[in-house]
Amino acid sequence: MTAPDDPTDEALRRLDDRLGALEASQTRKVVSFEAGGSGAAYRLVAELVGGVLAGLGFGWLLDQFLHTTPFGLIGGVLIGAGVGVALVVRSAMAMSDAPNGAASTPRKED
Repeated sequence: MTAPDDPTDEALRRLDDRLGALEASQTRKVVSFEAGGSGAAYRLVAELVGGVLAGLGFGWLLDQFLHTTPFGLIGGVLIGAGVGVALVVRSAMAMSDAPNGAASTPRKED
């Protein structure tokens, strides 16, 4: 058996400590969005309105490039509304699954 003061064991212990510190600094922390009450409602409204406005913008761009006024705008609003509703449903389901009604959509912190 090796002696407790063996320099190899000490070097391995220091290397292990340094490796543990490096791994701890490299891991990403998962942050959850927590919204309660009116914050959750504002988030849902923002997702719905954002989807409609994004569809409106893409439809307008389509109309400008293809000269299809107003069909691109109408289609963009309808598609944006559909995407907005899908986002709201997804967020609402995540909120209902989370404890205390908090949205638990995790994101990685950079």
